[in-house]
Amino acid sequence: MRLNFFSHLSLLFLLGLPLLMGNLESAEPVLARTLPVAAPMEMRHPIALVYRGPAGCQRCSEAVALLLQRSKWHFTVRYVGPNERLHLSAATLKTATVYAQPGGNGSLQRAYMFMQDDVPLIEQFVRSGGHYLGFCMGGYLAGATPGFHLLPGDSNEFVGSPGASVRTLVDTTVRVYWRGQLRTLYFQDGAYFIIHMHKTKVTILARYTNDEIAALVATYGKGVVGVVGPHPEATDTWYRVHHLPVPASLNWDLGDDLITTVMEE
Repeated sequence: MRLNFFSHLSLLFLLGLPLLMGNLESAEPVLARTLPVAAPMEMRHPIALVYRGPAGCQRCSEAVALLLQRSKWHFTVRYVGPNERLHLSAATLKTATVYAQPGGNGSLQRAYMFMQDDVPLIEQFVRSGGHYLGFCMGGYLAGATPGFHLLPGDSNEFVGSPGASVRTLVDTTVRVYWRGQLRTLYFQDGAYFIIHMHKTKVTILARYTNDEIAALVATYGKGVVGVVGPHPEATDTWYRVHHLPVPASLNWDLGDDLITTVMEE
């Protein structure tokens, strides 16, 4: 039987289709195997662990977390604490670039009581190259009496320092010279820092109007410590609840400066 061109084409199609389909079904997905798989979004940003627990205070951990998330580093924030899904441990700290200790309620002794079992973990994390951020109570705890012993010196209560511009323990504001510029920050019984400048590299970011240190960054082993007595992380709610004037920029730029100085040290 004579087949024209189209008949030949039809026959080849019919005979070859099953073979072609079989080959397609058995073929390995080369592209899927060789193209790189996109990393999870959180892996593209450094991880910051923020303490949340009895040594902290209401809204303090969340404000620090927000500051870290909105910084130029866009941290992935994970809360750690006795009542959190993640607890402080060597394994948990190993995943992080930053550990942040927020403000707290009550005395330094009370906060330290809740944290004392974790001191060796935090100290080793920073000594090995980690970054510590301490806000208010977190600044106190970076000191030594009692504390984590992360500073080349100690912390103390600003309201008791000679010539202090604030003498009350209630929520208020305080003026500091941040890199020479006068700024007003949220304040509640924050620390000042007594530093032995010759012991390690220290960058002083801010001083109170009586010249005591309000914020600084210092090296510790292979790591870096950044502490601040007032609250550059405070949100507008903090000011409004206590009937305080809300700064135009909320001072988050000062918090960014603290974080960036720690990260780039």
